[in-house]
Amino acid sequence: MRGRRRRAREADPVPEPFTIDDEVSHLTRIRSEPSQKTLGAFYAGRKRGISTFGLLSGRESGRSGAGGFSRADCAYAARKHLPTKGPWCVDDMTSEAYVSQFSSDGSLLVAGFRGSRIRIYDADNGWKVHKDISCRSLQWTVSDIALSPDQQLLAYSSLSPTVHIVNVQSSGKESQANVTEIHDGLEFSNDDDDEYSFGIFSVKFSKDGQEIVVGNSDRSINVYDLRANKVSVRIRAHAADVNAVTFADESGNLLYSGSDDNLCKVWDRRCLAREKPAGVLTGHLDGITFIDSRGDGRYFISNCKDQTIKLWDVRKMSASIKGRQPRFFDWDYRWMSFPLEARHCKHPNDQSLATYRGHSVLRTLIRCYFSPVYSTGQRYIYTGSSDENVYIYDVVTGDIVEKLSWHGSIIRDCTWHPYNLTIVSSSWDGYLARWEASGDEDDLSVLTENEQRTSPYRQSYTRHLLL
Repeated sequence: MRGRRRRAREADPVPEPFTIDDEVSHLTRIRSEPSQKTLGAFYAGRKRGISTFGLLSGRESGRSGAGGFSRADCAYAARKHLPTKGPWCVDDMTSEAYVSQFSSDGSLLVAGFRGSRIRIYDADNGWKVHKDISCRSLQWTVSDIALSPDQQLLAYSSLSPTVHIVNVQSSGKESQANVTEIHDGLEFSNDDDDEYSFGIFSVKFSKDGQEIVVGNSDRSINVYDLRANKVSVRIRAHAADVNAVTFADESGNLLYSGSDDNLCKVWDRRCLAREKPAGVLTGHLDGITFIDSRGDGRYFISNCKDQTIKLWDVRKMSASIKGRQPRFFDWDYRWMSFPLEARHCKHPNDQSLATYRGHSVLRTLIRCYFSPVYSTGQRYIYTGSSDENVYIYDVVTGDIVEKLSWHGSIIRDCTWHPYNLTIVSSSWDGYLARWEASGDEDDLSVLTENEQRTSPYRQSYTRHLLL
């Protein structure tokens, strides 16, 4: 997780205007805006927006034609009601919140904390704790979590070469590793590696739940076959830590990876001769912290220590790296501020479709995602930030459409409910906070400024470091 760069003699500080590839812009608009048929039914071709009330009245009067809303109509209406109200407290822990994610059906919320804890909440039953897990053999923190597609198993990792598996649907609420329940360990190290030879940063289940893929500090991607109970694929994938890896689509054949070598790579498991990727994508100027797939095997986004999110199309990838990787600046993201003169530097061989700027990536591997298909048509990209906010970008315009502000410390992760207009942010202040599209701002249960803090230990980071 390094972030050192040499400063170039000259750097262009002038920001470039936002641009985006026409095809992905068009595809996003189709998913998230009323169709031409709907527009024609309401305004006969006039360029004018349609209100939510207009959509409802049009359906009631039969003007919408089909007697109901299309998915794009629903996404368009939801865009006017983003989850910005609150926040409300889901949980208040005594250690930093590192990761969080909703289950695929939205019924469960899983969150991992530095203090060897993972909690699973029942999102359909007042956010009550469904499972309280005390982790096994944890090194530093819970680095990642993954829930199996059938929501039976939870995989968690830390800075060690072992991923542990827990049955989250067992009868007991408390799950203490190898005391009240067995936490099976999946070993990703070779026989000659020691117990702490490398750490795992990224864990994902395949869509069929039969495989787990990880990215690690050994510069590798490993795939574990749960049926065979062994590592089935080992790829020496990058020249530095692999901070992010994910399946591209439901087939499980394609993988995307991102590394501290500044590169995104695409891997086709059907042809892995000599550990050569299917393609390489250049454009970032520093280490990649996270990758999220659009789920179509074509587009994905990456978050980066160069303080940008980039949108990619795998059809634009190269067979190899074009030229030498540029080095514009000298810094370390773990303890330094990002150089202002480097904020608008551009890679000479940038292959990305669009670049999103405004959030901050410092001190930890900040995560970003596409917003859900069902409620938004994936119109947005949202991300945590080290400046204590959640940012929501419009994919098509690049604009910051909302910034959720309340937390007192870094927001490393956040998760958007797959069907409801709800976002949960997980912060190093120890809070899991819930943001909704509706709610009474005068509700006494809404978190207030008096409850803000910079640390779960109720003291500033500065004071903590001096003690």
